[in-house]
Amino acid sequence: MTNETFTGHKGLQLEVPLLFEEGSYEKAGVDLPQPSGTKSRLGDQGAEHAPHLPAFTEPQAMRHFVRLSQKNYAIDMGIFPLGSCTMKHNPRLNEKMARLPGFADLHPLAPEKTAQGALALIHELQDWLCELTGMPAVAMSPKAGAHGELCGMMAIRAAIVAKGEEKTRTRVLVPESAHGTNPATAVQCGFTVDKLPGTEDGRVDLEAMKAKLGDDVAAIMVTNPNTCGLFERDIRAMADAVHEAGGYFYCDGANFNAIVGKARPGDLGVDAMHINLHKTFSTPHGGGGPGSGPTVLSDALAPFAPIPAVVKEGETFRLIEQEEGDFADSFGRMVAFHGQMGMFVRALSYMLSHGADGLRKVGEDSVLNANYVRVRLAEEMTQGYPGPCMHEALFSDKWLKDTGVGTLDFAKAMIDEGFHPMTMYFPLVVSGAMLIEPTETESKASLDEFCDSLLGLAKAAKAGETERFKNAPYFAPRSRLDETKAARQPKLRWVEPEEGAMAAE
Repeated sequence: MTNETFTGHKGLQLEVPLLFEEGSYEKAGVDLPQPSGTKSRLGDQGAEHAPHLPAFTEPQAMRHFVRLSQKNYAIDMGIFPLGSCTMKHNPRLNEKMARLPGFADLHPLAPEKTAQGALALIHELQDWLCELTGMPAVAMSPKAGAHGELCGMMAIRAAIVAKGEEKTRTRVLVPESAHGTNPATAVQCGFTVDKLPGTEDGRVDLEAMKAKLGDDVAAIMVTNPNTCGLFERDIRAMADAVHEAGGYFYCDGANFNAIVGKARPGDLGVDAMHINLHKTFSTPHGGGGPGSGPTVLSDALAPFAPIPAVVKEGETFRLIEQEEGDFADSFGRMVAFHGQMGMFVRALSYMLSHGADGLRKVGEDSVLNANYVRVRLAEEMTQGYPGPCMHEALFSDKWLKDTGVGTLDFAKAMIDEGFHPMTMYFPLVVSGAMLIEPTETESKASLDEFCDSLLGLAKAAKAGETERFKNAPYFAPRSRLDETKAARQPKLRWVEPEEGAMAAE
């Protein structure tokens, strides 16, 4: 029996050509009458010919995009185990609230008096974020995690400049396991980066950090829980040591989902931390809109927070748009407007529907699920570091030694089993890393199905079934691609084939 079909379709998995290959250039999807009694006001600047675009009937257009959508994996289809990304279920209640006309169609230039409800919502969200983090101030305008990170480091730089130390405090300490945006942001703010080594148990080496402290240290940037899925036990000692040296403590809040309601960064000595609303508080990565990365600030950095800012005066809410009053020392404006309104609505809806006890349960269950996965998979796979984890379980490729199967092969075979692969080869401090974050929204049955599949694949790899892995995936719309060539020689523009070229080939 052949594996090929006459149509290129495979069962109900339909082949989808490019729009340019599928559409017609000889006719239009919509016929409009030529206007009469009018004269073009474009003079000789009008288009010489119609754009060379394919045309579709309405059914053709609908089918094209529906078929494409069926090739996308999504959290609504199954577990999305990307480590360090917090891809969890997005409650539809939040979507309903974000689509309310008063929020969805609000213009950023609307007069304050016509947007009091929206400003009240932002102000209440600020209160929740300050309460959950134990921090006195928050900047709402950053658009996503790295942008919030930039906000925190710009506030730190502004504080250093205010002290007249900008020429002496030029060094930022960054752990070797940090997110790549951390050193990039430090450099963007004019600092040099000094890498911190880790311990054998996957945490920042406290003594090595202390040895690097000096009058030239501006800040330390630490992710907690860190990228290895572990809580930094010495975080308070690190903060105290940095503060004693005159520096500031920036905490990467990408993994706040693991400790929300359980630990407050402000109590740990943190001066600045961004929060990914689109991860911890609904709407994970592309699940309904753009990101949002509010940055909470300590008393030492609050005066330098960016504008605009929402304040309450009596029963009225106002936007501070200028560097004035309490914001006279602001480092300025990061973005044109006020942040991501849709994300604000979703986040507050998430918080109000969970309540304080529910948010605490989010953190507890995310850690419980990750440790369940860790213990089950440890039957066949090698943990990156020994002992319990926080929100994500990290494995190395040590268990694949001499099997002829690599991390990439294993991940591709997961696609055949119906699972999106975990994060691969990150963090770099672990060989062939496989980083799995199940989040709190997966049931035990869902986790068991996932773990049973991975354990089955692990046993197959150890049994020498290398063919199963080397050309995987077999059942996806596309088989193994040359990813290196795709990255180095991307084809970003469709070129119409020359007439007769297909026949010549």
